[in-house]
Amino acid sequence: MVARLIYALNVSLDGYVDHMAFAPDPVLFRHFIDDVGSMAGTLYGRRMYEVMRYWDEDRPEWEEAERAYARVWRNQPKWVVSRSLESVGPNATLVAGDVEAKVRELKRQLDGEMEVSGPELAASLTDLGLVDEYRLYIHPVVLGSGKPYFARARPRLRLTSSERIGPDVIRLTYVPA
Repeated sequence: MVARLIYALNVSLDGYVDHMAFAPDPVLFRHFIDDVGSMAGTLYGRRMYEVMRYWDEDRPEWEEAERAYARVWRNQPKWVVSRSLESVGPNATLVAGDVEAKVRELKRQLDGEMEVSGPELAASLTDLGLVDEYRLYIHPVVLGSGKPYFARARPRLRLTSSERIGPDVIRLTYVPA
């Protein structure tokens, strides 16, 4: 039993991640509901975790898809890497010490796939050789600037698959070469 660590985010054509600049269409959103529900858990950096806390409480304007996503997100185990947070929300564990040791332990203990969410945390885990796969959900949007999907240079990757999801998004899947 060894979990695989996957780094997956929505990204613009020019390589930036910004959840406020573009949103998934209904087909992609359904894909994410299923994807999150299948994960053994997710590792978050502080900033991404604070963005995702949006799903902690139901909102009256939500439709069924949003309620379904919130349910799977709340049920999923979460580990939040932060030196500044003192506490985290439901079904989440704060990781403030040796991140490498904790991630290696989780990979040994869990089965299936777990995600890392947040470019800076993903870059740190990449540097440690802990990221097994990269999934870029490419949207037909050009932002011109922002936070890049890859926070810094990394060794060459090898494309393992590409898949169209909905009318406009392509998921590219890479592994370390």
